[in-house]
Amino acid sequence: MPASLQRYRVVLIVLAIIAGLLLSGWLAGRYAEQRAWTERSGEAHSQLLLYAQSIRTLVERFSSVPQLLAMDSDIKALLRTPGDDALRQALNRRLERLNEAAGSTVLYLLDRQGETLVASNWRDWSSFVGNNYAFRPYFQDALRNEGARYFAVGVTTGIPGYFLSHVVRDVDGSLLGVLVVKLELEELQREWVDQPGVLLVTDSYQVVVLSNRPAWRFRALQALDEAARAELVEVRRYAEQALRPLSLQRHRLIDDGSDWMQVDGPDGARDYLWQRLAMPDEDWTLHLLMEPSSLADTVRSYRLAAAGVWMTLAFLLLFLAQRRKNQRLQAGIRERLEQEVTLRTAELRQAQEGLVHAARMAALGQMSAAMAHEINQPLTALQMQLGSLRLLHGSGRNDEVREGLQRVDGLLQRMAALTGHLKTFARKSPAGLSERLRLAEVLEQALQLLAPRIRNEQVRLHSRLDSEVQVLGDAIRLEQVLLNLLHNALDAMAEADERVLELSITRDGGDCLLRVGDSGGGIADDDLARVFEPFFTTKPVGQGLGLGLAVSYGIVRELGGSLSVANGERGAVFTLRLPVAP
Repeated sequence: MPASLQRYRVVLIVLAIIAGLLLSGWLAGRYAEQRAWTERSGEAHSQLLLYAQSIRTLVERFSSVPQLLAMDSDIKALLRTPGDDALRQALNRRLERLNEAAGSTVLYLLDRQGETLVASNWRDWSSFVGNNYAFRPYFQDALRNEGARYFAVGVTTGIPGYFLSHVVRDVDGSLLGVLVVKLELEELQREWVDQPGVLLVTDSYQVVVLSNRPAWRFRALQALDEAARAELVEVRRYAEQALRPLSLQRHRLIDDGSDWMQVDGPDGARDYLWQRLAMPDEDWTLHLLMEPSSLADTVRSYRLAAAGVWMTLAFLLLFLAQRRKNQRLQAGIRERLEQEVTLRTAELRQAQEGLVHAARMAALGQMSAAMAHEINQPLTALQMQLGSLRLLHGSGRNDEVREGLQRVDGLLQRMAALTGHLKTFARKSPAGLSERLRLAEVLEQALQLLAPRIRNEQVRLHSRLDSEVQVLGDAIRLEQVLLNLLHNALDAMAEADERVLELSITRDGGDCLLRVGDSGGGIADDDLARVFEPFFTTKPVGQGLGLGLAVSYGIVRELGGSLSVANGERGAVFTLRLPVAP
């Protein structure tokens, strides 16, 4: 072969190798970048779910307080006769005690004109007594809609707070006034300070009302028009805050809930992965801003791996071509190939270990969300019990108060036992000690917790229970499973014309069968196979995370049983199967 043609061939081969190297590096970089954004977006979404759960848990603890106090006879009596000074002083002291026991910031009562008659902070220099808050939306919305939720900076104290209000009506239905509870969320913000990233909570005006970085608070995500500013000034929602807008520039839309944005904020102009999560009940939106610091390292690793694979292939082809020409060059080329393969294999192994670590952290986040979901149910029951105890105590029914306190103590012990499962879940070992249980008694305890809801929703209960059959298990965890099944059944019948809850406990050979059936119309056939998957739910957004059935399924499997679902004549039927205790 002429020398000129040989040189031409070598040049073509070199150019092909270089072109392939550049193309593989570019493709690997694009793939790595997309994969890294997707993983970080998923991690950020899991964090936002935990933040949202903590906010909902705090707010729901106090959501029924104004409604319960609005039924108090002394409060109605004061609104009828606001000039009764003795009654005013008695209610001031009473609200002070209730506020301290509940853990809220301020409890106060407004008359029909919005003037504060009594308040739990009546002793403080910043007392609300005598102030008129008729201009506040939480007062106006309560008059129109019976109750309201509202975030604003306090007119008297200057401290931001979340206000929950409810109207007080006389026995004939006429309007008497409005009861309000104020919650200051500063403690919640302090718990977020050490969390990674920048957490923002914005209201319907896209103004940051809460943040783990104080400098970001009361910054607007978009400029407010004159009409909006005039409305905010009128109700003094943010007091004298300037509400300076942030400068935002989108680099790329990653998915429906996340972007790659450049933000010129309190920390200067920086790039962030911006993740969003709506909280429709509070009319808030959660935002989590994460700096993509490790993105360049991930892209570089993938490009190096792709370049290694491509170069390995290229050298292998050259090796096969040169093998027929020169045996001496064969050994050298083989040695270079082996070195390259060893180097790239080591890099791929490191990348694999990184992926395993990321998967482990994602599993830990899912477990933490499940624990928060599990603890929320006893908290809700505890809140209902405390509301009932206040009414019973006000009526002088001390015997029933003592019985209620015993139930409250049981709920507290139950929450303590639930948190004790966290270490067990971490090492994947059986949780709790196994004991002999009468399944009918565990079901009865669960029904006691749901008795008020069953009565309020006028649900008819059909029971066929074998009270003697016994199983081995953990009473707390079994009760948690039953509560999940009963809650789902009641939710399914919320819009049904006829609400019938059918319960049965029977013995089937060596197994015990517990069935929970409802008249809610059943589950779609396409969804039956997915009801036990984590984060799958058919409920509207904001009413469930889709973790209850997944957690219940895992508990039953650990106890050696099974949990299944099918559609009956009128609705869904969940079947819990456990071995009978020997």
